[in-house]
Amino acid sequence: MKHIVWKKRTKDRRYYIGGSDARVIMGDDEPALIRLWREKRGEVEPEDLSGNLIVQLGLATEELNRRWHEANTDQVLTDLQQQLRHPTLRWMAATLDGRVEATGAVFEGKFMLPWSFSEQKTAEKYMPQLQHNMWVVAAQSAVLSVITGGGRWVEITTHADPLYQHLIVTAERKFWRCVESGEPPRLFGVEPNRSCSSGGYERLEFLGGICRSLS
Repeated sequence: MKHIVWKKRTKDRRYYIGGSDARVIMGDDEPALIRLWREKRGEVEPEDLSGNLIVQLGLATEELNRRWHEANTDQVLTDLQQQLRHPTLRWMAATLDGRVEATGAVFEGKFMLPWSFSEQKTAEKYMPQLQHNMWVVAAQSAVLSVITGGGRWVEITTHADPLYQHLIVTAERKFWRCVESGEPPRLFGVEPNRSCSSGGYERLEFLGGICRSLS
């Protein structure tokens, strides 16, 4: 099925559920869920993150993250910052940091502080976003490329989880109905499949120019 591509604009975010929204919808922060619902309804403006240093560091290292990944994996990234709608679920979309040309895997780059970083927690934190984006573009895998403030780079590869994706779509559909009806949403209360975010992923870690494959 053909996806619709359009130029990214902030105001567009009102009219679809994206990967970062999936993290909120599948999370356990009710105030954040209600705020997201109000944003989608146009009752409040999106949160201004221009003064959030961590967010700005993430934006500032986006290009570095892509270049570092390509240089250390010999893989080419395409579809940079491309925004796609799901071919049938018109309220569902994804803004891709990129895709791995050779495999079609979804690429997602992140910056994290070293003292708050662990591979397991990071994989679980971003699993809703990765599974959402994989579902939108029908990808079978995703690559999470993480640069930490401690000078460390970690790549985490995960695979599509049809059961968890079904739960994501169900939760997002319920959330979108709340956006349309005006009824406040409730927490969905589903954790990521740990088999997908622990034993189900592979990671490559580069430290001091030495590549180690870790299982």
